[in-house]
Amino acid sequence: MPTINIFYSDNDDGPKLDELTSELKKYVAQKLTCGDIQLNEDEVSVRLLKARGNGMIASVELEVTAAAFAERVEKQDEICLNIQKFLKDRLKTDIYVWLILAELGHSQK
Repeated sequence: MPTINIFYSDNDDGPKLDELTSELKKYVAQKLTCGDIQLNEDEVSVRLLKARGNGMIASVELEVTAAAFAERVEKQDEICLNIQKFLKDRLKTDIYVWLILAELGHSQK
């Protein structure tokens, strides 16, 4: 169950990101699909978080957390660059994406 935490510093980006949530979930599910793991958008959780302060590198930053399957590890930079381009084409702002691959458990049955 991948999660995406989206941090944004510009108040104008919040509504734009909210409008893109469904499309982003589909896109990320597609990019994280690998081997026998076929993800769909209902398995991706997106959280929008308004950042305070001046410490961010970009005006929009994403932390994508997913299970560390070998195929994802091999393509981790490509996945980040694809997600960055997907959003950058729509938002026209600077965006950074981190893919955090870990051993995950979850509470969903």
